[in-house]
Amino acid sequence: MIPWLIFALVAVPLLIVAFMATRRRTAAGERLATDGAQQRRETEAEFAEAEAYEAKWRDEDKDRFHQERLP
Repeated sequence: MIPWLIFALVAVPLLIVAFMATRRRTAAGERLATDGAQQRRETEAEFAEAEAYEAKWRDEDKDRFHQERLP
């Protein structure tokens, strides 16, 4: 019975503290909505650049697929 008491008095509070620290760290990482306008513009520019690259890659892949000779 004593090991259960030790577990309840030591492990459970440690797990609760770890859980609270993880939630706090996650909440701090999700503050993108409060970023400045400059940061938001940079993020939108990066997304636009990635989408343009993806469109270019799809066109090249489509051309390569049509040139490929299937058995």
